[in-house]
Amino acid sequence: MKNLSVTTFIHILFSVAIAILIATFLLFLSWDKDRQKIEEFKRYQLISITFLSNLQQSSDEETLKKLYEEHLLLPLSPQEIKRIRKKIEKKGKTVFSGGSSVGQVRVFDIEGTHYIYVQRMGYNLMLKDNRSESYNFEYAVAIGIFLIALLLLLYLAVLKKLSPLKKLHKQIQRFAKGDMQTRITYLYDDEIGKIAKSFDDAIVHINELSRSKNLFMRNLMHELKTPITKGRIVVEMLDDESTKKVLVRAFERMNELISELAELERVTAQSFEANFEYVMLSEIVKESQELLMAQNAKIEIIIEDMGLTTDKKLMALVLKNLIDNGMKYGEDKRVLVQTNHGFIEVVSKGNALEHPLSYYTEPFSQAEKRSSGFGLGLYIVHSILEKIGFRLEYTHEDGKNIFILVPQKNTLLQ
Repeated sequence: MKNLSVTTFIHILFSVAIAILIATFLLFLSWDKDRQKIEEFKRYQLISITFLSNLQQSSDEETLKKLYEEHLLLPLSPQEIKRIRKKIEKKGKTVFSGGSSVGQVRVFDIEGTHYIYVQRMGYNLMLKDNRSESYNFEYAVAIGIFLIALLLLLYLAVLKKLSPLKKLHKQIQRFAKGDMQTRITYLYDDEIGKIAKSFDDAIVHINELSRSKNLFMRNLMHELKTPITKGRIVVEMLDDESTKKVLVRAFERMNELISELAELERVTAQSFEANFEYVMLSEIVKESQELLMAQNAKIEIIIEDMGLTTDKKLMALVLKNLIDNGMKYGEDKRVLVQTNHGFIEVVSKGNALEHPLSYYTEPFSQAEKRSSGFGLGLYIVHSILEKIGFRLEYTHEDGKNIFILVPQKNTLLQ
């Protein structure tokens, strides 16, 4: 029940309610039918006893007339009796039969009308039951149909009231997938309208924060680039090589941080979309080596070339960052890139990670900051892999750290 959707729950609720109503209606009809049969039997039993008793006493016409009025009966003329007898012979149905030693009473049903035949030696009567029909059945049917129709109308009204939730869900999904221009619209000021307005206010606020963040990042990187460039020019004029080396490295690290922040902003943007293409793994490895420039000499490549459907530039950047991490933190500063059963592995010698991999895929993780990095490398790798349909796994075997790129189901490897 916890995972049941609201719409499905309403379907079930109204289906059960209608089923209960129909079952109750049918039970009532069955009970009413039995009740009518019992009342009918008692009525005709009373008529039987009354008329046989009075006929036995040779009642006069006045007494019989009172009995007719009392029991709502209508005596038939000889012509009517002759006509009714023919009908009884053809399609009459006996609904009651009773009597005593002095006579017999039978009740026939002809097309819904009851005729009472009182037979006594020397004295016969044919009477028509003139009692008005009971409308309990018609009333019950009318009420039952009305209640079922009312439930159906309520059911449709509830579904119509909840239908904007589907539109609201689609709009929120579009926003979650990166459509930052999505707006949540709803006309009425009910609970759904209030939820829609709250989501719309949240989207506006998030867009404002995103624009402020992007503007701040661009201004920050722009403002930092100029003093860094001027500082590098001034440093090159220094005569003290040791001081010059320290300052050059400091400026290089600031440049690296700006580059990583720029790449991080691009990859993690909601509107960012990967450019998928079919490319060979050897091309990706080659491009990642070019990104590393002079450090290529410390990389060993042992791969079985295969085709991938991925974003070439992003996958090259992933390999570049993993290789760069291996060189920075590996004991011998060497890295092995290899394939293993369709997976891509980046291997470097060193101690096992102190924390789970998820700790290092968070931005500015402390373990990386204490070394030569800024704690953004694996976070960028993780963010890119989510965009291109891979996941990052880690294992430590024989004194070596192994980072594994595992394709998801919708990523093709050949």
